[in-house]
Amino acid sequence: MHIKKILSILLVLVLIMAPTAGAFANEGYVTLKFGSKGSEVVKLQQALQSKGFYKGAIDGIYGKATEMAIINYQKNNGLAVDGIAGKQTQTALNKNNAVSRGTSISRTSLIQDDLYWLARIIEAEAGAEPYKGKVAVGNVILNRVKSTEFPNTVYNVIFEYYQGIPQFSPVAEGTIYNTPSQESIQAAKDAASGSKPVGDATYFFNPDKAAGSWIVKNKTYVTKIGGHSFYR
Repeated sequence: MHIKKILSILLVLVLIMAPTAGAFANEGYVTLKFGSKGSEVVKLQQALQSKGFYKGAIDGIYGKATEMAIINYQKNNGLAVDGIAGKQTQTALNKNNAVSRGTSISRTSLIQDDLYWLARIIEAEAGAEPYKGKVAVGNVILNRVKSTEFPNTVYNVIFEYYQGIPQFSPVAEGTIYNTPSQESIQAAKDAASGSKPVGDATYFFNPDKAAGSWIVKNKTYVTKIGGHSFYR
């Protein structure tokens, strides 16, 4: 009788602990699948795009294109193929992501990954601009990194979204994933070394390609270099 009572107590404890264990097992990630929406899907799409598996819009919607990208990624990496971004798939996909996203530049110099992302956005935004215009774009990115109004890493400034819309068109278009020219690389280095052709500007746009109405109405004009107008 005494043994039966002990066994009953143990059974109750197992049943109580089971959901708790499941909760801990799922801690740290959210399973994403067809129909999921939100910032976690945005991050997933960005990671897939950076590895060449996703070419659609970064819209935060787990639709057919995202599902197919996950399936192809799973096939190419020896994972269970189910089209669902569970713990195993996300762990593999985000491996070393922390390194590629760079670090805060409250320090006096940038690490190599920061410079590479800076060169990429310069190439995407100002590849056809004069050299001064290239440095100016790098100047703006670094001003944003140092401002409390924006994220504090080069990567996160570039990939910042506002109401589901990327702040830089090369992110939406996929042209951010380029191989920067030597000139763009040098421009990134010059900007990181303190060259500031546009001072404390934190915005720019090309009037021939976009109206930039909000910037014009709410920010102060600084100067124009090549095709870009700069504001602070």
